[in-house]
Amino acid sequence: MQDRKRILVAPLNWGLGHATRCIPIIEALENHGFEPVIASDGIALALLRKEFPSLTALELPSYQIEYAKNGAFFKLKLITQIPNMIKAVRRENKMVQELVEKHNIHGIISDNRLGVFSKKIPSVFVTHQLNVLTGNTTWFTSKIHQMFIKKYNECWVPDVQTSPNLSGKLGHIEGSEFKVKYIGPLSRLHRKPMEKKYDLMAILSGPEPQRTMLEEKLSNELKHYKGKIIFVKGIVEPEEKITVEDNITFYNFMNTAALEQAFNESDQVLCRSGYTTIMDLAQLGKKAFFIPTPGQYEQEYLAHKLKKTGLVPYARQHSFKVEDLEKISLYKGLKNLGNDMRWKDLFGLFKSE
Repeated sequence: MQDRKRILVAPLNWGLGHATRCIPIIEALENHGFEPVIASDGIALALLRKEFPSLTALELPSYQIEYAKNGAFFKLKLITQIPNMIKAVRRENKMVQELVEKHNIHGIISDNRLGVFSKKIPSVFVTHQLNVLTGNTTWFTSKIHQMFIKKYNECWVPDVQTSPNLSGKLGHIEGSEFKVKYIGPLSRLHRKPMEKKYDLMAILSGPEPQRTMLEEKLSNELKHYKGKIIFVKGIVEPEEKITVEDNITFYNFMNTAALEQAFNESDQVLCRSGYTTIMDLAQLGKKAFFIPTPGQYEQEYLAHKLKKTGLVPYARQHSFKVEDLEKISLYKGLKNLGNDMRWKDLFGLFKSE
């Protein structure tokens, strides 16, 4: 039997979204006769190690991005860190060249890790952000991002090209200078008919310190909710921890199978408006309420877009009240957009040598 070609899959460690949406890609690679090799850092790497204990997992250098406590300073803090990020990207790229040789890698799939590519082998960039929204500096941040994307053979956007779509102006640009393929929304979850067990599922994700700040806010507000709640904190730890307080069952984290079950057993969902979460909700056909991460233009844009089209209501973190959840029933909720992209065709890029 011919040796299976090794494909490096490397998601950015920014919350859990990039790692979780790589799960269906990793599974598809295995199903099509490739051997995925995982590379990331921090909680993203920890999560994928849990999901795929038998695969080789490599640690990449952290971008060491620090996030502002105050959403108003989010952009300023990120922009001041651009020089450090560029250094980290260069360091990462140098390391990737070594890994390609050492582990005999035949192809690369990078989810928003800007330094994970090689001129010697086919390299793919996965992103839903062809435009990077940063308010009045959007043109600048988008140009920088597109400059990096051009280094790859292809850019895969996890959305549909036509309208209606999930990413709006984030994932759709006029006349790009690089090869874009719309691969349809990616989700590791599946819709299953299950008896309703919870009235509300609250699920946290995203970078610190905002994750903790939202956890504290919701723990107080949801005490006054009339109904059963399952609350997933999104903290990846070695052991699963479950605690019950009044009407709320708390989990520190859940693996994919448990999370899929919890989503299917819950009537409504309260969460961030991160793109991966939106893809999951669409796949499951769920009604939801969003609290975008303060200062993250992308999440604010997505929440605003989905509210405007009558799909999902949202509130700002500082002003959220438990009564806001009553608005969910007035909105349509998200629907599965379907997807006709075939993995076999996408992976054809790695077949040719």
